[in-house]
This record gives sequence, C-alpha cells and structure tokens, in this order.
Amino acid sequence: MTRRHKMRSAPQDMKAAQETPDTPQTRAPAYRLAFSDPDFMCADELRAVRLQLELMKPEMMLDAAGVNSTIVMFGGARIPEPAKKDTARTQTLSDLSVFYEEARVLAERVTAKSDGHENVVVTGGGPGVMEAGNRGAMDAGGRSIGLNIVLPHEQAPNPYVTPELCFNFHYFAIRKMHFLLRAKAICVFPGGFGTLDELFESLTLIQTGRMAPVPFLLFGEAFWRKIIDWDALADAGTISDEDLNLFHFVETADDALAHLAL
Repeated sequence: MTRRHKMRSAPQDMKAAQETPDTPQTRAPAYRLAFSDPDFMCADELRAVRLQLELMKPEMMLDAAGVNSTIVMFGGARIPEPAKKDTARTQTLSDLSVFYEEARVLAERVTAKSDGHENVVVTGGGPGVMEAGNRGAMDAGGRSIGLNIVLPHEQAPNPYVTPELCFNFHYFAIRKMHFLLRAKAICVFPGGFGTLDELFESLTLIQTGRMAPVPFLLFGEAFWRKIIDWDALADAGTISDEDLNLFHFVETADDALAHLAL
C-alpha cells in the first residue's frame, strides 16, 4: 500500500535537482543528492547500505507480486538441452542433458499445480538447468523467478524468466538468502562450483537449525555419489548418520513430485 506523506517525495526532488541552473556549484559532486549519486552509493563505506538495498528490493517486489512460497531449482549452467547435447564440451555434459529435460518437466508440473502465489519456481535465471526450470514454468503458462548475478561471463537472464520477477545481484550472499527465504522445497541438479556452494549452504542451514527442514532432492544419484562421498563423512564422524536423511536422491520429475506432495 502506498503511503501518502505531506513531505516532498524523493522523486520530486530528483526531478527538481535536474532542473537546477548549471553553475560551478551545482556541477560539483558534493551538490548531488546523496541517494541519486552513483559515485557516493558505490563507495566502499556504503557497502552495508548496498547489502541492505539488495536484500530489500527483491523482498519488496516479491511481496508486491504476491509470491508466498517457492520451489528452488539449483543446477549447472553448462548442461545443454537434449537437442543440443552433441555440442557439449564433454561426453559427461552430453549425458547429463537428460537432467535439463527432467528440470523442465518438473517445473512445468509444479507450475501447473501452482496458483501463481504458492510454489513458484525460482532459479538462478541463467542458462542450462536454470533455463530449463524457467522454461518449464512458461510452458505451463505460469510465472517464475530468476535470481541473476553480474559475472564476467556466462550469466545473463534466460528468455523464459518472468520479466517482472527477474532480479540482478552484486552479492552472492544476498542472492542465496533470497533463494531460501520462501523455499518450500530445494531441488539440486548436477552442476559445478556454484551449485555445490548453494547445495552445501542450504544443507548447513537445515542441519544447524537455522532454516526449517524442507524436502531436499538431489537429481542423479550416480553423479552426486561420484563427486561427494557422503558415507565417508558419516563414517569419519564429521557429520552424523542422521544428517544423511536430510536429503534424498531422485532421478526423474515423477520421483521428485512424489516427495513434494504438492
């Protein structure tokens, strides 16, 4: 709800400042309104303010859009869709293209059951598995969220993210927080460093009680058992045997839906 104030608004003063006569004083950086001065806002000393803004902007916009809960889909940006698997850099990536299709199907079925407010698909908004998730939601005629981040390469919004729910981040930490704030389930597909980072941060939050438990699904048991020796962690005592129950392996969208019980 928009509140009505008797004081002049910030946009009014920004417009007025642009119409100020051009003089040596008004051209000086000191004269700029602080909140509309990009040099000031990007100063090292303003990092705490930027962190807060990056937390608040998506939160306010998702609230305004009526998004109450989400189904999180993590996964590799380099996994191709099956039709393009022959262009994959490695045979393993080509083989993993089956998970692009499973991600697309899962997102389509989740979105078909969603009213647009609950269980909204959220991805990192980029290519690969992320694209598959947003694409499946669009196939179902629904909306989905993309949480993009500025990177030197690779990470640009895929064309299937709902435009008004496509966000861009500077801070990885705040981006990961937004993935989890509304999460009703977490689905992790094969991926690289970024996917592993998201997986372990999410698992740690659940393990330590910092986040309520939600269905936590790892797609592709062979992949995950090859790159992470889960049982070795339990055998060593660095995690408890019960921690192995925090997640489940699945292979298909149908397997996942059985766990999600939407």
